[in-house]
Amino acid sequence: MTPCFVRARLRRDVPAAALAALLVPEEANARLGAAHRLVWALFADGPERRRDFLWREIRPGEFLALSARPPVDAHGLFDLASKPFAPVLHAGQQLGYDLRVNPVVSGRPEPGRRGSRHDAVMHALHSLQPRERPGQREALTRSAAAGWLARQGERHGFEPDPRRLEVIAYDQVRLAREGGAPIVFSALTVSGVLTVREPARFLARVLHGFGRARAFGCGLMLIRRFRAA
Repeated sequence: MTPCFVRARLRRDVPAAALAALLVPEEANARLGAAHRLVWALFADGPERRRDFLWREIRPGEFLALSARPPVDAHGLFDLASKPFAPVLHAGQQLGYDLRVNPVVSGRPEPGRRGSRHDAVMHALHSLQPRERPGQREALTRSAAAGWLARQGERHGFEPDPRRLEVIAYDQVRLAREGGAPIVFSALTVSGVLTVREPARFLARVLHGFGRARAFGCGLMLIRRFRAA
């Protein structure tokens, strides 16, 4: 089955409008938690279903998703539009990209123990003394993002252009979880230009997703044709 690219917009008429305060809370973290459940409802067609989609909120109540199969709106809450995702890419092709990601780096494991994972940006900031961090936060965030993307490119068949990298946002996310500790992670939003080196490997990673926290709106790389000005 060909993967599909989906745009899902929460309906503003009945019954969705009556539930707007619950479905699209104003507070960002609460809204992300609600969005996680909403988007899952489009693809959870059975109790044993494993997640086989990526998604991202582009504005309150509106989402993009990349899925192995079409969504099913059993509750009539969404206006849906979908199309096959089957880009034809070639080596050397340049693409624009936009990515919201939870970037992690692995620490050196101790003998007999698994290596720990750290947020790439905080890992870079912690290399400085606390008094130095405010003045260098922006530059270090960009440097950490560029380094993380470069490593991803080496593994997955593409080369990001560090000169065209733009850091759009870096947020700390904290999601309440009933009966357990909250889910805490960072979300880095970047855009730029990349060059495809190995099309099959690159597309495989786009479909799989980048970084962690993919169940919570991270990891979906949006790609488009790039034409230099």
